[in-house]
Amino acid sequence: MFGGSFVGEPTADPGGALPLRRTPQQARSKARLARVLETAEHILIRDGVEALTTTRVAAAARVSVGSLYQYLPDRDAIIDALAAGYFTKLEAAMDGFAEAAATERWADPVGMLVDAYAAIYRSEHGFRALWFGSGLTERTRAADREHKRRMADGIRRVLLALDLAGDDEALARACHASVLAADALAQEAFRRDARGDERLLEEAKVMLRGYLTAVTARYRP
Repeated sequence: MFGGSFVGEPTADPGGALPLRRTPQQARSKARLARVLETAEHILIRDGVEALTTTRVAAAARVSVGSLYQYLPDRDAIIDALAAGYFTKLEAAMDGFAEAAATERWADPVGMLVDAYAAIYRSEHGFRALWFGSGLTERTRAADREHKRRMADGIRRVLLALDLAGDDEALARACHASVLAADALAQEAFRRDARGDERLLEEAKVMLRGYLTAVTARYRP
């Protein structure tokens, strides 16, 4: 489930983190690319991955195909760029939770995180359309594997900030396993119901609480 544009915001930062053929330097070029990606997301949500042709995206964004090719030469590049934007935003949210955990105390960290990311899933129509479609590229799949590792590191930082675990290789491995399990359950929950199958999400919380309780029991502050 730890895999995200928030409604009303551009799908990605066109300033540098995206897998682009070229990185736009001028403000006008950055704005044009942001408009292209926003347009691509609207097409993705409405008509699916197969509709993300460069010709259609360029026409809908009111840019020339040649201009689009400078940054996004084909459908795969568009998919990769959209996915990169989602990953960046989900990771930023996790960074925020890790920072908050240093000053806050949560009665139910697992429940809070599952609910927070379920809310993002509900708002991320583009992310769901991309992930539940059949057009993921090999580059995006590889990026997703690295994304999950970064999300796992965020979980590790949350547990350390809450003083619930000791920092070692076993903790990192357990956090990665937690993210993989949570992602699989969340995807199934949102395949069943666009709002997320609440009963399955509750089962995910029960499973993750039990597993992480066993993991943190190895550590006694």
